[in-house]
Amino acid sequence: MRSGGTRGAVVSAVLGAVAVLVLGACGTQVAGRGTSASPTGPVPWTLAQPSAVTGARLSGDGRTLLVDAQVPSGARPCVRGLKAVLTEPVENSVRVQITFSSPSGDTRSGCTKEKSATTKVRLSGPLGGREVVVDNDVQFTAEGARPPALRLCGRLGCTPPATGCTAASYDQALIAVDAPEHTYRDSQDCDGRWMVMDFSWRTGPACDGDAAPGCSSRLGDRWFFKAEKSGWVPIAEGAAGGCRTVQRREPAFPTSMCRSLAPLSPSLHPSYPPASPAPGRSSASASPSPS
Repeated sequence: MRSGGTRGAVVSAVLGAVAVLVLGACGTQVAGRGTSASPTGPVPWTLAQPSAVTGARLSGDGRTLLVDAQVPSGARPCVRGLKAVLTEPVENSVRVQITFSSPSGDTRSGCTKEKSATTKVRLSGPLGGREVVVDNDVQFTAEGARPPALRLCGRLGCTPPATGCTAASYDQALIAVDAPEHTYRDSQDCDGRWMVMDFSWRTGPACDGDAAPGCSSRLGDRWFFKAEKSGWVPIAEGAAGGCRTVQRREPAFPTSMCRSLAPLSPSLHPSYPPASPAPGRSSASASPSPS
């Protein structure tokens, strides 16, 4: 009897130890999963707009507008409810807004690529000479387009200004040289075929006025242009005075328009020479030896 009781006690002890190990292992697994796993829960779908609007065209009756846009894509569904709606018209334009729902804002969705998609909206009447404005900043026009397509307009609108000595034409020249936003035209000399323009832009902190230190900090540049059918085309850039910079690139540039040009101030157009070798090291020793 004592021997059987001993065996029963041993079995009970073994079973108890196994139970402790199993429970301990389960507890450890859950804890580890909670501290190292990625965020859980459903991937949220949120309202979004296309990253780009690439084309627009009218249907055969001229009353339905079809718009092509870039939307998210991936292995799983990435877009729901793609639609275009008319908003309040402004002046001579039809205004359209495109929206859809997408989980692309969450990396778990896998919507890391893009594809083209088309949506449509019924116009209240024929488009006529009105422009189409999609999502506030993309413009299309039927003028100069081959139906049924509409022409995508540029940064200067659907009817760019004629090349000339006008404020609108000067704005086109600044766009052509990729001038920073909020650039100031300091001076320009223009004869309708050739132009030289000095401009600058603020680099200091945002200020109410120019009294505080740093508020008047600026950089600047000088460009020379030639008139072409597409607008002002940049031909040379440089801070030096006189005609050498431009006439080296375009000998026909009028001397009368560059002869009296003074160099730009070093504060506007600083130069940055190559860094000097560290003290005690010659340029030869600083360079890696050929293998």
